Amino acid sequence: MSGVPPRRIVLVTGLSGAGKSSILHTLEDLGYETVDNPPFSLLDELLCRTDRPLAVGIDARTRGFAAVAVLEAIDRFKRETGIAAELVFATADDAVLLRRYTETRRRHPLAPQGQVRDGIAAERALTDELRVAADLILDTSAISLPVLRQAIGQRFGLSADEGLSLTLISFAYRGGLPPEADLVFDARFLRNPHYDQTLRPRTGLDPEVCAYVSNDPDCAAFQDAIRSMVLLLLPRFVQEGKKYVTVAIGCSGGRHRSVFLIEDLAETLRESGWQPMVLHRELDRSEREKEAKGSAAA
Repeated sequence: MSGVPPRRIVLVTGLSGAGKSSILHTLEDLGYETVDNPPFSLLDELLCRTDRPLAVGIDARTRGFAAVAVLEAIDRFKRETGIAAELVFATADDAVLLRRYTETRRRHPLAPQGQVRDGIAAERALTDELRVAADLILDTSAISLPVLRQAIGQRFGLSADEGLSLTLISFAYRGGLPPEADLVFDARFLRNPHYDQTLRPRTGLDPEVCAYVSNDPDCAAFQDAIRSMVLLLLPRFVQEGKKYVTVAIGCSGGRHRSVFLIEDLAETLRESGWQPMVLHRELDRSEREKEAKGSAAA
């Protein structure tokens, strides 16, 4: 059995409207056999009936759904030899979920005759234990579908069992820490382009913004420290058998300093032979808000 890869089962759960269907469609494209919303009692039978990797959507609509039952099933699968089980939790901000329900004019499954907001609150309470225990939390508030598909492909691609899956994220502290982050660096002490009227509307992808941040007397030392720390730790993570690592750098607005530093770190890692995926959470959020406003205006 030592040379036989484990069978993979991915349980996809979370909030209605947060993108579970998109996650399942992506896993199906990757070669998984996918089943959405089966009776929970059939979970073991589904696993026995297929030799392919399995992805199962389970949520508040599922007959027999209970957070404790899902957690017990995941724990049981993880204890079994030859099965690699993971729990993925899809979530999004209330405002984003409300907008999506307004755009689709669908009823919330937990509030078919009431307010969507009440259904969202009820579902958060019902699934909170799963969010806490999830192997991967995907907040789709600020990421586009292509980025979501890329993240799923990097983590669950069937040819990606070897090596380390590395993700770099820039973010704003006011929006909260990325829940999947393994390493977090705080760039808020560096000089802030937000206070320069010319640079404020630009981002850390702009050379002038990069130059402005680089001129901070402590920036170079901070960059060197981040590079050294990450390059030191990554090989050790590989030795320990860790498959996924997320490095996050945050600043106040998530548009200038953190973006610049993440891009710099990504370049260093590529030169060292790593293949990181880069996500700029707040920039992606801004693009999605623009698209939403454009759709509403149309």
